[in-house]
Amino acid sequence: MSSAASRTTAGPFDRGHTDDLMAFLSASPSPYHAVANAASRLEEAGFRRVEETEAWDATSGGKYVVRGGAIIAWYVPEGAAAHTPYRIVGAHTDSPNLRVKPRPDLGSQGWRQVAVEVYGGTLLNTWLDRDLGIAGRLTLRDGSHRLVNVDRPLLRVPQLAIHLDRQANDGLKLDRQRHMQPVWGIGDVHEGDLVSFVAAEAGVDAEDVSGWDLMVHAVEAPAYLGRDRELLAGPRMDNLLSVHAGTAALASLAGRDDLPYVPVLAAFDHEENGSEADTGAQGPLLGNVLERSVYARGGSYEDRARAFAGTVCLSSDTGHAVHPNYAERHDPTHHPRVNGGPILKVNVNQRYATDGSGRAVFAAACEKAGVPWQSFVSNNDMPCGTTIGPITAARHGISTVDIGVAILSMHSARELCGAEDPYLLANALVAFLEG
Repeated sequence: MSSAASRTTAGPFDRGHTDDLMAFLSASPSPYHAVANAASRLEEAGFRRVEETEAWDATSGGKYVVRGGAIIAWYVPEGAAAHTPYRIVGAHTDSPNLRVKPRPDLGSQGWRQVAVEVYGGTLLNTWLDRDLGIAGRLTLRDGSHRLVNVDRPLLRVPQLAIHLDRQANDGLKLDRQRHMQPVWGIGDVHEGDLVSFVAAEAGVDAEDVSGWDLMVHAVEAPAYLGRDRELLAGPRMDNLLSVHAGTAALASLAGRDDLPYVPVLAAFDHEENGSEADTGAQGPLLGNVLERSVYARGGSYEDRARAFAGTVCLSSDTGHAVHPNYAERHDPTHHPRVNGGPILKVNVNQRYATDGSGRAVFAAACEKAGVPWQSFVSNNDMPCGTTIGPITAARHGISTVDIGVAILSMHSARELCGAEDPYLLANALVAFLEG
């Protein structure tokens, strides 16, 4: 657990939390790895895993559920009533990237390639000419899963030389099907080559692999950037930055039986393509877990309704920092700065779920934590993205507030944030979960 998130009031910035985030990003090249790493950190804090297929007991303390690339964790204070409301930090584990197709072995002109599908709204050009690894999970014939991470230069999506595309600098046009297939060697192509290779890396027999969920990642490590190292460059900040902060904040509350709420971390998969999955925010996972927690403590439907009515969720996702080269793309009166603290995201058309009451909850948490905060709203002429916030609010009838950390290069293979902002976010989340 990061020491930064163990404080209720943010002290002078130290790099411990950000260093820990960098390690988390490096160790989490896929949603499955992110969930495994979050679970490991929670277990160190005393949380225990419960299975959805088993009956849940009424004991207090920290518990968590894992389903694929999603994790829901919660801490029940000793003596908490069945109708005790929840305080939820919501986030997502997936990031835009390139994902391996069911028949991955591909080749052309003597090059061996891997067939990939574009996942989410990725900035395609940022995947060109990068050293890429491959990671994810293998499903074995007995139904078990094995995580795999080939975290070394293995693949590359080579860009066409400027000599063969004289207009490249006037507007690069990339065909998702023809231009994004990475190379990983030369020679003849044989069906089963990639899976055999990945199985060997995972220490299992290829014959035992019956399915896979594999994806490509840039192997360059996160790094401080700038003269004074006040910036952080790295992969998958959208949205592992929030997953890491939420995990640290929840873990810091283990053993706190004076809490007026049941604090929760809900980290979903598949936000980047609409959340329509059994592990996504549009699925029933969060509602099922919260309801079962009420009922395990002897509660009724009336207790469930009371708990949900008093619940607040902070949907924590990255947002847009003002861009020095494209300031006109931002709203002229809302220019979030890096290292200026977390942002409150507002959109009256409900692309974000924040309203005035939610603003007050977030402002109170930041004030308690001694954390500065900023507001974000989109330029009226620019389409606004969305988050799990409106989905959570509509599906569960839970008051939801959209927040996050301001970054540049969102949806790039390598994003950029202020080095202090992850620490500030984690402290704000602690204060929010404490109530």
